[in-house]
Amino acid sequence: MINTIFHPANQRGHANHGWLNAHHSFSFASYFDKHKMNFGALRVLNDDEVAPGMGFGTHPHDNMEIITIPLEGDISHRDSMGNEATINAGYIQVMSAGTGVQHSEFNPNKDKFLKLLQIWIMPNEQNVTPRYGDIKLPETTDNNWLKLVSPAQQFKEGDSGTWIHQNAWLHMGNFDTDKTISYQLNDAANGVYVFVIEGSATIENQNLGKRDALGIWNTNNFDIKTTQASKILLIEVPM
Repeated sequence: MINTIFHPANQRGHANHGWLNAHHSFSFASYFDKHKMNFGALRVLNDDEVAPGMGFGTHPHDNMEIITIPLEGDISHRDSMGNEATINAGYIQVMSAGTGVQHSEFNPNKDKFLKLLQIWIMPNEQNVTPRYGDIKLPETTDNNWLKLVSPAQQFKEGDSGTWIHQNAWLHMGNFDTDKTISYQLNDAANGVYVFVIEGSATIENQNLGKRDALGIWNTNNFDIKTTQASKILLIEVPM
């Protein structure tokens, strides 16, 4: 029997530090909810807005797959591996923290906010060699899924997006009103965390609005019916 869990946007953790306005889908920093520690291997989904000229100072990570999706504005990255890059919407950034890495992320613009999603997925290999990569995504095709991330062992040259050390897939798409979109899981043992970035949709008789989420597992596939023009992110992870 299919299982679902609904996470409404207005019940996420929230911290406004002035320079950073953050919403947390799962327990993070000072926000703790024992019922929202993770969804399978998905540990963090932060919805961040960073003020002009501000950002996250140098800090460490290890043994985590960290995926950053800019939604608006620019984000500048610097790390202890010697990487420096600035990306914007239309790119995706992935860092395998592995044995340990230090990095900083900031908004280089003085006149506009940076809006981004940061996702942490627990890896299936510990203490790998740290890596950083960013890639410009193909133009999103309306009413179709665009693959952002796939498992390292299945990623091949010519695939869209990039890879991580986990049996996980990320897809994103822009969909018109009143579209029914199917999703077939890559691994039936996985679950999918559906996050509505913009718009509204219905899944398994559950209505979702902007920034609402629905976790789904114990199924091979499911349908999403949009009720407005929508941008939707799917995070398929081991449960």
